Amino acid sequence: MRERRAFQSARRAREFEAFVAGAAGRLLHAATLLTAEPPNANPRARRLLTLALAHTYASWDRLRGEDPYDRARQQLAVRFARGAWHQYGALGRSRPSPSPSGSGSVAVLARLTPQERLILVLRMYEGVAEEQTAALLGLPVERVRAICARAMTTLLHPPRGPAPTMAKVVPS
Repeated sequence: MRERRAFQSARRAREFEAFVAGAAGRLLHAATLLTAEPPNANPRARRLLTLALAHTYASWDRLRGEDPYDRARQQLAVRFARGAWHQYGALGRSRPSPSPSGSGSVAVLARLTPQERLILVLRMYEGVAEEQTAALLGLPVERVRAICARAMTTLLHPPRGPAPTMAKVVPS
């Protein structure tokens, strides 16, 4: 009996290691996009990924017939949403100021609210359908569609800085 349990445990560990080897890079990139951290300095994204993978591993035996990547992505989204909810008071109510030290895509994503980033990453980067995104976040499909459109508008048409001041020409 112990040998069988040890064999099952070893098999489970090998399966999970193979999953992580194949999916961790993409999941880390998604987490980095969510947190809007630079790719080379992303401690929040790494922590988010670690927690999502730990939850996925804990439920590994119950995943039969279910895609572990979907479960890990779902955990990543839920954990990000909870963290953003606590950090910003309410998901989507405040816009963090972009950090000047970030890379180009990160600085652009930092202009979005956490809710906009989450929906945009799920819809555009991960390719999750509107209906699935809405169900995952507990929002109506129309709301997900509107938030995604607003986020895309913000990304495609960034706010302009203050207009340059014109020097007055004094007649001589």
